[in-house]
Parts: sequence; structure tokens; C-alpha cells
Amino acid sequence: MSDAIDQAAGLTPEEALYQTRRLRPEFVEGAEACRLSVLTPADEQGLPADLRLALARRMAVLNGDAPLQRDYQAQLVALNPSEALLALAAGGLVQEEPLATIARHADMVTQQPIQATEQHIRLLEQAGLSNPQIVALSELIAFVNFQTRVAAGLRLMRSA
Repeated sequence: MSDAIDQAAGLTPEEALYQTRRLRPEFVEGAEACRLSVLTPADEQGLPADLRLALARRMAVLNGDAPLQRDYQAQLVALNPSEALLALAAGGLVQEEPLATIARHADMVTQQPIQATEQHIRLLEQAGLSNPQIVALSELIAFVNFQTRVAAGLRLMRSA
């Protein structure tokens, strides 16, 4: 069974690289379980699926990952998002709070993670995010950036 990382990397069950991933099924299954838990958790913590998908697409845009951009865009459009979320997803400037602070945080952690400090968490708190929301946001940012890097690495290996 293909997972989202296989799809993003363009892997098919007939390929050796696809089969190689299955030598460590716990990694394939774990990544898929993680994806589901950050995009469609049982408890959204006040961060609905359309916001999560808009942020995921934004990070895919920042990472220049066209397959993931298309995937997240399709999932987002299916939820009939607001104009503000579509702008967020496209990587544009967002004015309304707390979306603007969330976007700046996701952008910074995606592009310059070494610059993230405790002060950036304080900015999220000041924008009205609770501790569980900050944790959920951090998990989402971490997963999408992980997914992007794994898919890019698999694409490179596939092209070799």
C-alpha cells in the first residue's frame, strides 16, 4: 500500500526503492500515522483541518516541492477554505491575526529553524495560541518539513 511519501516521491510498488522502504515497515507506517495525526487529529485543538492544510501547502511552497503543493492544494480546496486561508496556503502575506503570526512562525521554522527561540513561542502565545495549539502547530511544521525532505531524497535516489 502506497503512503503519502511514496506518492510525493512518485514511487510505485514495482520500483526497487518502493520495496526498499518496506524493509522498514515501522518507518513507513509511522510516517503515515504521524501525517494523519497532524493533519486530521481526533482533537483539533482549535486548529481546524483547513488551517492545517493551508499551512502544509505554504511549507511545501517554501520548500519548492511541487508534488506536495499539488497534493495539499487538492485536499485544501475540497474543504472550501476562506480567502484568507487560500492566501496563507499560496505563501502570500496574511494580515489577520492570529494567522499572520502563525504564518511568520511556520515560515521562519521552515526556512531558518536555527533562528527559532523561546521568544517566537511567546509571540504565538501573545497572538492567542494555547500551549496545546503551539504543540500541535510545532508537530505540523516538523512533519511537513520532514515529509518534504524525505520525498526530495527519495526523488534524488530514484533519479540516480
